[in-house]
Amino acid sequence: MSVVGLDLGSQSCYIAVARAGGIETIANEFSDRCTPSVISFGSKNRTIGVAAKNQQITHANNTVSNFKRFHGRAFNDPYIQKEKENLSYDLVPMKNGGVGIKVMYMDEEHLFSVEQITAMLLTKLKETAENNLKKPVTDCVISVPSFFTDAERRSVLDAAQIVGLNCLRLMNDMTAVALNYGIYKQDLPSLDEKPRIVVFVDMGHSAFQVSACAFNKGKLKVLGTAFDPFLGGKNFDEKLVEHFCAEFKAKYKLDAKSKIRALLRLYQECEKLKKLMSSNSTDIPLNIECFMNDKDVSGKMNRSQFEELCADLLQKIETPLYSLMEQTQLKPEDVSAVEIVGGTTRIPAVKEKIARFFGKDISTTLNADEAVARGCALQCAILSPAFKVREFSVTDAVPFPISLVWNHDSEDTEGVHEVFSKNHAAPFSKVLTFLRRGPFELEALYSDPQAVPYPEAKIGRFIVQNVSAQKDGEKSRVKVKVRVNTHGIFTISTASMVEKVPAEDSEASCVEADMDCPNQRSLENPDSDANEKKVDQPPEAKKPKIKVVNVELPVEANLVWQLGKDLLNMYIETEGKMIMQDKLEKERNDAKNAVEEYVYEFRDKLCGPYEKFICEQDHQNFLRLLTETEDWLYEEGEDQAKQAYVDKLEELMKIGTPVKVRFQEAEERPKMFEELGQRLQHYAKIAADFRNKDEKYNHIDESEMKKVEKSVNEVMEWMNNIMNAQAKKSLDQDPVVRAQEIKAKIKELNNSCEPIVTQPKPKIESPKLERTPNGPNIDKKEEDLEGKNNFGAEPPHQNGECYPNEKSSVNMDLD
Repeated sequence: MSVVGLDLGSQSCYIAVARAGGIETIANEFSDRCTPSVISFGSKNRTIGVAAKNQQITHANNTVSNFKRFHGRAFNDPYIQKEKENLSYDLVPMKNGGVGIKVMYMDEEHLFSVEQITAMLLTKLKETAENNLKKPVTDCVISVPSFFTDAERRSVLDAAQIVGLNCLRLMNDMTAVALNYGIYKQDLPSLDEKPRIVVFVDMGHSAFQVSACAFNKGKLKVLGTAFDPFLGGKNFDEKLVEHFCAEFKAKYKLDAKSKIRALLRLYQECEKLKKLMSSNSTDIPLNIECFMNDKDVSGKMNRSQFEELCADLLQKIETPLYSLMEQTQLKPEDVSAVEIVGGTTRIPAVKEKIARFFGKDISTTLNADEAVARGCALQCAILSPAFKVREFSVTDAVPFPISLVWNHDSEDTEGVHEVFSKNHAAPFSKVLTFLRRGPFELEALYSDPQAVPYPEAKIGRFIVQNVSAQKDGEKSRVKVKVRVNTHGIFTISTASMVEKVPAEDSEASCVEADMDCPNQRSLENPDSDANEKKVDQPPEAKKPKIKVVNVELPVEANLVWQLGKDLLNMYIETEGKMIMQDKLEKERNDAKNAVEEYVYEFRDKLCGPYEKFICEQDHQNFLRLLTETEDWLYEEGEDQAKQAYVDKLEELMKIGTPVKVRFQEAEERPKMFEELGQRLQHYAKIAADFRNKDEKYNHIDESEMKKVEKSVNEVMEWMNNIMNAQAKKSLDQDPVVRAQEIKAKIKELNNSCEPIVTQPKPKIESPKLERTPNGPNIDKKEEDLEGKNNFGAEPPHQNGECYPNEKSSVNMDLD
């Protein structure tokens, strides 16, 4: 089983895998551990990752990036409408009101949902992991920002399902970082001691997240999270782009925003400039050739100017930090360490702001780019039965408070209850009890819509079905289990109705008193299903004994964002077709490249090592054919079917392969003849030694040795004949014998001679010692003449008797 952690970033992705040696971040086909979150669509296929990013400027309209934040959002969402203006590709509404991405693919206009686009990126990450692990990948843990709502999380899960990934957990970025930090720490306080508090700060391409975590041995608890979803590296890039757009307009009379290609080039250069300023405080130039209208542009900036330009962004850093400390009731002195991750935290001014807030040096012990992916892989290893990992429990926090709303049975008024407060432990389940005579509806929503970076406060409506009154007309007790699951998604997992039925006397163990609850509703915590007892009433007649039975009830969920099964299946089918098309196009390109490679290789070698192995006329004809094939490749052969390239290659190989074979044979044949000659000499010498009565071989039968001599003579004659015949052949003619045939002859010679010449000498058994009445019969050669054994000690006694040459036969008892 595979164990994979995927960090799905807004700008780039990282893949971490668990191996026997630990967690490793793996590289793609370009030997880069970072895979850009970019998909480019072409007339034959789609490209994803590094290859797609390389096409971002040349195919701007059909290259999709920065789509992560479109998950679970409607097209008319204010955020979508704002972002739409800055994109090189078209956003259009889908039938379900979601965000659609319009591109030209396979020379046709296609509309893809955000789930499909993310699934394409996941396809690439899955392929990269499979190529690295050399086995299929299904189980994974995927990272999401801690501020993602239920709708956004469900959308990411749907994307994973499209590509056939079994997401064991959607893990919050900051929780993954905390797990990666804590699991390796050997000096954490024990469970009965005060936990170690560590604050993690992550500023990536599009968002700023912070969390406070408490660590004990084998345990991690997220105390609280805070964030600014609209503060990241992208905003710092935009400041530079705005500055240089204004500068170029004034200096060169060029409007960079009027041409998308020019704007994208400026974004790329500004990003590079930002990174250079992180490590240099001097003036750094920005130069772009043929920027617009064949004009070159240039500018410069230094770190202090950049910080001045981004002063308002730097000011925003403190707000989430204050929020976190307020939520968790922590003071800077309570925090033992501040760990920073994310590419944008490399900006010195960002580091300085964070350090000044906490009044301490910040730590950079984690890999700023890969920490999230590594944490996800660790979580996947913990959840997977395939790996044994150190016990480490992870308790996350609910980012936004969640409430339930319902109507009373007899009144129009609504009941409201906050089931999960902000930073409540997650995953977590609670049981609520309602008194009802019929089906009822519960609506889940975010209690504080202003704090949620999403325009819709509702999570979904849940209808508890098949509820009926008791047989005596009383309201039924309905237990509803609400849960924030491992993905951080709110669900009503189960609902059950408590039915009272008469019990037989033999069922006394199941008996309960009649349950009568006078309240309109009963809302209880888990494990607190206590019933109100009737008091101060006259004794009643003995009531019949009652048995309580829990009846499972179906719950219909109508969620704010959920892809229907039919739509999801259609997306799965579409992705499968696109994967197949990519595979076919890759095979076609490989076949084309093979022809091109063959042409260049042979043209070069025909004037080099292969020149002697082809006659002059064939040489000229083959060079002409190679030139014709090259011209064909760049003209009508530019876009042909795979079979056309396969046929071309076969045509070339009919002439080229014999030449290549002659060259290879001329290289290998002398080596094989030399090896055969050495074996023949070896066996001939053994035969000669046998004839000269060498003791080493006197155990071999003469008839056997004659077989060796016969084999040696036959093979020697064969070799001499073949070598004479080969000597008459020129290099441009096919060889008389192949190196493989000589190798087979060596094997044949070894098989016939080796068993004979290496047969072991027969063993000569030592004479057995037989016991005589006076002791053992000892061979005179082995007997010690002095009456002592080889170690100088007296010979041992046997059964109280002495050997005949012993001087006395006294037996002694030793205490």
